[in-house]
Amino acid sequence: MKNSTIIGLVLGLVALIFGMYLKGAPIVSLVNNPAAYVIILVGTAASVFMAFPMSELSKVPKLFKLVFSEPKLLPRQDLIGMFMEWATITRREGLLALEARVDEIEDPFLKNGMRMIIDGNEQDFVRDVLLEDISATEERHRGGAQIFSQAGMYAPTLGVLGAVIGLVAALGNLEEMSKLAHAVAAAFIATLLGIFTGYVLWHPIANKLKRLSKREIDLKLMMVEGLLSIQSGVSTIAIQQKLLVFLTPTERLAFAEKEEEEREQKTA
Repeated sequence: MKNSTIIGLVLGLVALIFGMYLKGAPIVSLVNNPAAYVIILVGTAASVFMAFPMSELSKVPKLFKLVFSEPKLLPRQDLIGMFMEWATITRREGLLALEARVDEIEDPFLKNGMRMIIDGNEQDFVRDVLLEDISATEERHRGGAQIFSQAGMYAPTLGVLGAVIGLVAALGNLEEMSKLAHAVAAAFIATLLGIFTGYVLWHPIANKLKRLSKREIDLKLMMVEGLLSIQSGVSTIAIQQKLLVFLTPTERLAFAEKEEEEREQKTA
């Protein structure tokens, strides 16, 4: 199991159920209080629908899929190798020689940038277009994360609402102890669900989306630097040094070891 979202969800459920067991709380009460689920889940959904337009909410299923599958981005070490190869071709044969490589590029952003530099557009124009694309992407990602962030704010408050409703029901059954106990339990279960969904589901999902967005944006910024460097005609070593700053120290070490292995294989 490589997906951290699934691991976190399982651990959260284990912590909730095992914690209730250790505290002596009846676990069956989680199932016997459907009203708490209605108040928290439906209430949170209602609040989110009130807060966001349908054009943004229609993307929620895709966002769930993104969180549970995590997009496969091009490894940054491989990207450096690609740019170094393209820089070698450019210095030897010119930018037009890269036209044969465009169809091999799978990333739409990288492919668009490559076409622009091959077409002979000015460097400032290429930079502006690509950075505007990145800015628009970042704004879309921010909007998606905000949906879950807001849900995380609403859910615990709705838990308080559920507790109030449960206590009102309890006050109406002071003479019947069985109904009184059930109403009090339902009140606290609603609070429990509100806090659990808010801080174990919605807020962490929002944070996961922000982290995924940052990874993608950093990768695109790296592509911009590589494309502009190729357009400027800088050397392979210069491109390598410029793009290595986007790697962590561990990744730089792994990249250097890989380069050393490839050199040894060529000389062998």
